[in-house]
Amino acid sequence: MESANIDILLVLSKLLSRLLPLGLAFIMFSLGLTLRIADFARVFVNPRGILIGLFLQIVILPLAAFSLLQSWSVSSVLAVGIMILAGAPGGITSNLLTQLARGDTALSVMLTAISSLAGMVTVPFIVGFSISYFMPEKLVTDLPVSNLIIGVFLVSTLPVMIGLTINQIWPQRARQISHTAKPLSTGIFLLIVLGAFISSWQVMMENISVIGPFMLLLNALIMIAGWLMALGGGLSRPSATAIALEGGLQNGALGIFVALTLLRDETMMIPSITYALIMNITAAVMIFWRFKKASHRL
Repeated sequence: MESANIDILLVLSKLLSRLLPLGLAFIMFSLGLTLRIADFARVFVNPRGILIGLFLQIVILPLAAFSLLQSWSVSSVLAVGIMILAGAPGGITSNLLTQLARGDTALSVMLTAISSLAGMVTVPFIVGFSISYFMPEKLVTDLPVSNLIIGVFLVSTLPVMIGLTINQIWPQRARQISHTAKPLSTGIFLLIVLGAFISSWQVMMENISVIGPFMLLLNALIMIAGWLMALGGGLSRPSATAIALEGGLQNGALGIFVALTLLRDETMMIPSITYALIMNITAAVMIFWRFKKASHRL
């Protein structure tokens, strides 16, 4: 019986690794369908929110994860997995959850888009550094840096650009496609996380007591930091909500893809799976808090 279960998990893992790139590419394509070139003018018209959000996402989050790892006892493989997640751009679910929390949805979409486009550079850099630092026994020449760059570009950056191009040239068609693609992409994301969770159940349960509290602490620190940085920077509460959620809601599907498909290590994807589960719980708490605050003002 146990042997049969192991065989099923192996088949599921192989299936996930093959379908994951397509699923992730579709998720990013659906994001691109909501964008136009003119949207990026917001970076120059009102750059404060964009700059604070990107600084939180691209700089503060990886630094916070790296700092916590200096005093947290985890294996080198899990440490790299944590840094993979910390280096991933914002997740597409942040846009929907920002809207539910009465945040600045336009700001959330732009932060997701820009961090996703930048991911082609930031993700390989952070992953390469993390493997060199936490796994020095692995030669730098063995690191698949070119594969990382190409892989992230093909499943993340390129689909966003294709979706944006369609919306730019055929906006009506893009809206029609997006009407179906957006909820479908959310469903695909959930299936990716669920599939990864089931296929790595045993390894995850062996490490959950260590990795669970770490990812919860990291998530809470980033969301609080995003909220305080935004308000300290003179932004409105809706903008602060968007930045906090954008920083706290990572593209776990991309983290799973990098770990499982590009680096071929199931253990490395455990942090991304764990974080994907935790981040939606803390996001729900923030949505409830924002609704409660809004009701008090009525």
